[in-house]
Amino acid sequence: MVHDRQRDVDIFPRAPTREQWAAMSREERERVVESLPAEVTWEEMPMSEGDLHTEAKSRAVDALRGYFKAPRRRAYVSAELPIYYPGERRFAPDLLVVLDVEPHLRGKWVVSHEGKGLDWVMEVHVGGDRKKAAEDNVRRYARLGILEYFIYDRARARLEAYRLPSPDAREYVRMEPKQGRYFSEVLELQLQLEGARLRFWAGNALLLETEEMTDRLREMLSREQRRLAELQDERERLEARGK
Repeated sequence: MVHDRQRDVDIFPRAPTREQWAAMSREERERVVESLPAEVTWEEMPMSEGDLHTEAKSRAVDALRGYFKAPRRRAYVSAELPIYYPGERRFAPDLLVVLDVEPHLRGKWVVSHEGKGLDWVMEVHVGGDRKKAAEDNVRRYARLGILEYFIYDRARARLEAYRLPSPDAREYVRMEPKQGRYFSEVLELQLQLEGARLRFWAGNALLLETEEMTDRLREMLSREQRRLAELQDERERLEARGK
């Protein structure tokens, strides 16, 4: 039996509208939030695009979480988290950032419950439907009031960026890079592609990923061990001369 796709989408769980939420008691709201699933179906999101897609997302999340972990503005960073806007079809962007909220672990983001929507979203592409990201999501994310939207096309080594010209605007303007970098007003970071790899910059400082920081610490430790060994050798030579 062939199902109508639009009808299937309409029966997926949605958060209450603003009017419905306002009419609920605290206990009713808690029950609703608890009942909303912490996952989306394959019908609602693109199929997995393999290791290149997964790696690109994990690297970006790692860099951003490391950046916001330092004593600075609070931010929640996540990937593929189910998002529930009031009365809207749910979605799960590849990456998302919400500012000025507690960065504790979550299974979903319910806008009415959290008190605010997403500030920054990125979709990562290795294959799949680029038209959807470039056209459909640009309209939808702007309508929802998401301040910035980035599209990272790893397969084509291409980065696109969009911004709402004001918090009340509901149509994006396309951002233009300067010297190959896009400046995100939301993140207060610059984004740039090095080959096909996405990098984040805070001014002139490159945001290192955990693996890179581990490699640097390992290199520093190795140098220090070599220095100590050389000092020990020198000490032994001096002691031998004094005998």
